Amino acid sequence: MPEYGYFLSCEQYGPAELIEQARMAEQAGFQSLWISDHYHPWNDAQGQSPFVWSVIGALSEAVSLPIETAVTCPTVRTHPAVVAQAAATSAVMTNGRFRLGVGSGEALNEHILGDAWPPAHIRLEMLEEAIQIMRHLFTGEEVNHHGPHYTVENARLYTVPDEPVPIDISAFGPAATKLAARVGDGFITMMPEESMVEQYRKGGGGGKLVSGGTKVCYDTDKDEAVRTVHRLWANEQLPGELSQVLPSPKHFEQAQTLVTEDMVRENRVCGDDVEEHVAELKQFADAGFDAVYVNQIGPDLRGFFDFYRTKVLPQLQQGS
Repeated sequence: MPEYGYFLSCEQYGPAELIEQARMAEQAGFQSLWISDHYHPWNDAQGQSPFVWSVIGALSEAVSLPIETAVTCPTVRTHPAVVAQAAATSAVMTNGRFRLGVGSGEALNEHILGDAWPPAHIRLEMLEEAIQIMRHLFTGEEVNHHGPHYTVENARLYTVPDEPVPIDISAFGPAATKLAARVGDGFITMMPEESMVEQYRKGGGGGKLVSGGTKVCYDTDKDEAVRTVHRLWANEQLPGELSQVLPSPKHFEQAQTLVTEDMVRENRVCGDDVEEHVAELKQFADAGFDAVYVNQIGPDLRGFFDFYRTKVLPQLQQGS
């Protein structure tokens, strides 16, 4: 049976709201937390993007749940040596309850300093080198590294957890999944596809942690829920590599005019049908995932957490 966690959206909520959601998630019976790491929201309607490491510090005091970034890009906007320090401190503050989820990133967040946005295969090379650097730093030993993408000189982390921070790798295609299987401590994806889980496990992932996530919109009015998702998260229905290459929220707003409410209705769980919510999360369990995270898009957070506490999580935990 998978573990069920809650996915905190830094694109849609400010720090205080995220902390309160984490408290409600723990009280509702969710077992762990994901938190997104963005410099920008996907569009202006989402409206927020706090610095994730500050929020994690507050979460470490507010709740006792394990926390993972979903996901951090440790390659362009922030040097991997700096991400390593942030992750190590987060692990210390949470008494080892922190995992670092990483991915190859999006131009939306990573090109802000004017750096060139590399093609996908170069981004994966950078990610692998960044992971190597961070793992060396997690030992607490001095690190000197001169690689094709990064230089680190006389760097040592003095505040480190008892055990190295686990690094899980996000993947949405075969090349990234192969990298995750080869060098990751776990695998993250947003698609409940059994074939990807099999590729990961057979490619070297073995019995390591496989985690997935999804978004829903709980509302007693299904049509209103569809309108809410269309207004806030239409970007999720954009095809191909657009989410990796569009450079600003304005460009996403232009592209998502192609997304209709009917597309949202067909691809996102909206409303208060218990069976639909259960089925959405259960497909991850059926595909072999070890952990599943769900995010509530709509404004009725208290209604969502009550709904999941009393109706959805009990069914999932019974394996139905």
